[in-house]
Amino acid sequence: MTKPPFSKPAITHAQQVELLRERGMVFADFGTAEFYLEHLNYYRLSAYWLPFEADHKTHRFQPNTRFERVLNLYVFDRELRLLVLDAIERVEVSVRSHWAYQIAHRHGTHAHLDASIAFKYHLWQQNLDKLGSEVNRSDETFIKHLKNTYQESLPPIWAVCEVMSLGLLSRWYNNLKPMPTRRAIANAYGLDEQVLESWLRHLSLVRNTCAHHSRLWNREFTITPLLPRNKPQCLSSQFNSGSRKLYNTLVLLLYCMDAIAPDHHWRTRLKELIDRHEISVIAMGFLANWKSLHIWQVPAAHGV
Repeated sequence: MTKPPFSKPAITHAQQVELLRERGMVFADFGTAEFYLEHLNYYRLSAYWLPFEADHKTHRFQPNTRFERVLNLYVFDRELRLLVLDAIERVEVSVRSHWAYQIAHRHGTHAHLDASIAFKYHLWQQNLDKLGSEVNRSDETFIKHLKNTYQESLPPIWAVCEVMSLGLLSRWYNNLKPMPTRRAIANAYGLDEQVLESWLRHLSLVRNTCAHHSRLWNREFTITPLLPRNKPQCLSSQFNSGSRKLYNTLVLLLYCMDAIAPDHHWRTRLKELIDRHEISVIAMGFLANWKSLHIWQVPAAHGV
């Protein structure tokens, strides 16, 4: 069957507001709505008014759907992405450090150049080529110094880890063969090595979602984190088993933050963000009793 050509014309921001008004959206101020549509893009905002549609086929809105509520949801999602990125950055830096430390002490300062510690040679070569590209692209002074001073093709592992992306770090850990080394890195977080491998892969996807300013709040992820069984004890009960939503990501980030930054305020900041925007957490896959679970309680030693 032949597909028809796209025939919808571009319309002005004022026409976009009028179209939304005809479909039942309520505006406190048309000029303000035009301003936000100009700077945020109608198509981008449409993902946030989709839950307010009574009929997706006609795009008619539920009664009393206000533009300001849609905008509030968008602003919440933007602030949520920044908060999630903050936590992922700390986890990424921590895992980089443990990855480099354990490999250097167990296999040598330039073990990343040794294919024997990899499960699969072709993946090791791909990762090494990508790492070489990231090193060559780096303008860090310490990288330039090490490249110009020593004969090895790449700097030592504790230096190159500083220019690795989270995705590349995840792939290196995934292909790391020596089981004692894998376990030593995972033990820093009290996790099974397969769980850590899964979490790194998932966080790489979440990080890219945030970095590209994509919708986070009600997204269903294609790559989900493996939920721990018995290690650590009781953590599995804090997750929403079978969910592909953000809630499980937030739980694993909270767990990691408690391990690597004991005095963090991230938990409180997240709860305050949800309360400030009066967000229903159902779309993020939160458990009904989430507020009573121990992962969401501020430890006595923490600040507020």
